[in-house]
Order: sequence, then C-alpha cells, then structure tokens
Amino acid sequence: MELLWWSSVMLGLSVAIPVGPITIEMIRQGLKKGFFHGWSVGLGGMTVDVLLMILLYCGASAFLTAPVIQQAMWIVGAVFLFVVGYGSIKEASAFHAGGEGASPDKTWLSSYGNGFMVAVSPGNIVFWLSVFGTLLADRLGSTGQAHFWTMAAGVICGIAIHDVVLMLLVTHARRLIDGKWMKRVSIGAGLALMYFGGMFVWRFVQSLQL
Repeated sequence: MELLWWSSVMLGLSVAIPVGPITIEMIRQGLKKGFFHGWSVGLGGMTVDVLLMILLYCGASAFLTAPVIQQAMWIVGAVFLFVVGYGSIKEASAFHAGGEGASPDKTWLSSYGNGFMVAVSPGNIVFWLSVFGTLLADRLGSTGQAHFWTMAAGVICGIAIHDVVLMLLVTHARRLIDGKWMKRVSIGAGLALMYFGGMFVWRFVQSLQL
C-alpha cells in the first residue's frame, strides 16, 4: 500500500509539471495578487480532477466521451480562455513602477472559479479517461476500492504538492520583479491563455469534421 501511495504521488507530480492553461493562470494570479489567489486557481483545477475521479468510479466515461458533450466543452473552454487572456492583457496597464497593480478587487473564490473553468475541457477529461482512468479501472478491478481511492488520493496529493511549491516560488519572484516586468508577464500570460483558447477552437472545428 505504501509503494502504491508514493507511486501515485509521483504520478500526480508528473501530471502537474507540464505547463498548461491552469499553470499559466496560477502564475498570473500569484504574481498579481499573491500566494492564496494563485493557489485558489490550483484548488479549482483539483476540484474538477476529483469530480472526474468520482464520475469515472461511477462509470460515467460513456457520457464524458459523447461527441456533443466534448464539443460543448471545447467551445466553452475556448471562450473562457479568450476572456481571461484578454482581461490579463488589459489589466497589464494597472501595474506601476513599484511592481504592484491595482488593489485586488476579486476574492479567492473568483480565482478558484477561474481554475475550475480552465480545467473543464475535453483535453483534461481525455487524460483522465485514457491514462488515469485506465490505471484506476485496473486497480479497482484487481484489488478493490481501498487501493482505488489510495491511488486517487496519492495523485491529488502530488498535484497539491506541485501547486504549493510553484506558488511559493512565484510569491518569492513577485518580490523581485518591478512593474515593467509585471506588465510583460501579464501580457505574456494573456497571450498564452488566448493561444490555448485558439487550440480549443481548432479541436472543436476538428471534432465537427469527424
């Protein structure tokens, strides 16, 4: 059981390390508003991961893989990423020479919602179905529920470790960069989020041609 736990934690870390829209939004919020706002984005993403685990456990893979469901999520995710990316570019002008932007007017719940919405995409769901879902199904079939949930909890723990370490680094970097660099980071993050939004649109168009 202990070996299963640590191998699951490492799997969670390996899942979280590649840079994607959630990581970019975490860094953007962390630099602009601090540790807890960035971490809240990660918590929103992890909530989607936990919900997907529960749905997979309940046998909802057929529903999640339905073409109409995936197409709807591609386009909703794309619109949301375009909106957030545009907002990041627009907010870049709020940073002044001291390195701080306008006073944070959004709550942690707003950052949490951003993370939740960014994570609701077929790309994320396809991963859980194709990679993690297969591993969990095999674990559930061969060793029972206890091992299933041990592996699931280990993966979430690994993702959480990544998020905390990333936000600690971002919080430290926040103290070292000035307003000019904060503007550049905000614009770069916005463009990156819009790039992922464009990828979602492309995947939506591809799905219509199948």
